[in-house]
Amino acid sequence: MLDTPNHDIPSGKLKCCQVCGSKRLELVIDLGHQPLCDSLPSETQLDAPETSYPLRQVWCRDCTLSQIDYVIPGEVVFHPEYPYRSGITKELAVYQDAFVQDAVSDLALESGQLVVDIGSNDGTLLSGFKQRGMRVLGVEPTNIARIAREQGIDTLQAFFDEDTAQKIVETHGHAKVATATNVFAHVAKLGSFIRGLERLLADDGVFILENHYLLDVIEGGQFDTIYHEHLRTYSLKSIVKLFEFFDFTCVDARRVSRYGGNIRVYVAKGKGRPVKPSIAKLLQAEDDFGLSRPECYAGFRALAEKVKLDLLNLALDCKEKGLSFVGNSCPGRCSTLLNYVGIDRTLMPYICEQPTSLKLGLYLPGKHIPVVDNERLIREQPDYVVLLAWHYGEPIAAQLRARGLKSKLVMPMPELRILSI
Repeated sequence: MLDTPNHDIPSGKLKCCQVCGSKRLELVIDLGHQPLCDSLPSETQLDAPETSYPLRQVWCRDCTLSQIDYVIPGEVVFHPEYPYRSGITKELAVYQDAFVQDAVSDLALESGQLVVDIGSNDGTLLSGFKQRGMRVLGVEPTNIARIAREQGIDTLQAFFDEDTAQKIVETHGHAKVATATNVFAHVAKLGSFIRGLERLLADDGVFILENHYLLDVIEGGQFDTIYHEHLRTYSLKSIVKLFEFFDFTCVDARRVSRYGGNIRVYVAKGKGRPVKPSIAKLLQAEDDFGLSRPECYAGFRALAEKVKLDLLNLALDCKEKGLSFVGNSCPGRCSTLLNYVGIDRTLMPYICEQPTSLKLGLYLPGKHIPVVDNERLIREQPDYVVLLAWHYGEPIAAQLRARGLKSKLVMPMPELRILSI
């Protein structure tokens, strides 16, 4: 094992790289002080103080990791009433089933092998493995674990670390596969998490991680992916560097479509495992794009500033002309967008969500825009509807049109445009 930086990072201001320990950090963007994007206040909580935290993204000149520079304890961010459910978004459920099919094919998984999903939410991903004959176990720290159990997915309500891994081995045996989708960037105690993987996985085990990909985030101007849950936005270079400190080898990597651009990496237990050409190819693509050069991030920052001005100007123009201007969908990323742009309920009186959403009846953090049932869109036919889950914008637009919505549909990012659909 190499001389290891402290991967179990403390809460508060962070002055070094979370992967390699370098202090050569430079600003990507400062989004101001913002509240936690998935701590939506109820009506009664609107009269109480609301805590906000610095939201700045920096990047490491040595390993190209991009990270926020202020860390909030995981138990505060992922509180028991955390309101996100993966299974209610049709596009995501279809995507996760394709993920399962890829994993089964890529790793030649067999019936009866154990798959553990870390941050398993409502069990949607694991249901695909279960249907294909695998034994499954979810690890989920929030109360959504109860929903997974109700749907027949064995789930341990806990944060994943070395102790949790040991309990799983004692009760279920070693896992052939561990997965973490949109989770691995959220973990502050990275060292404990990866040491837990070393303990959990069989000798021929594989960890599959998937998260927002820095190359796609920068290329697509996706500043709304920056929020306090996302401690890190990984480049492949930074992921490879990270696992060099542990008993693992990054053996395969690919760009995938989830959330406007993710990276999926297969990490095999043990040093010196055979590495596929995809690793070198993607590392070269990162270098060619310029992830190690400051001007790459200056362009990203300029694009974010343009989105801010364009969206705010459209909202103000609608207000001046007496036109209704509302939002559709309330993903975590829309909290970053609307708080950064400065749109509150005087400009956007409500945001619509699916009737199954856990966010209905709550309010957007910071700006306190009410979240309501999306049936209201069809009833009221507002002049403009901003597609805040713009990364699923096209299929959402098609669904809304099929339901009879005639409003102008606004795609706010990566550049503001009115859809022709």
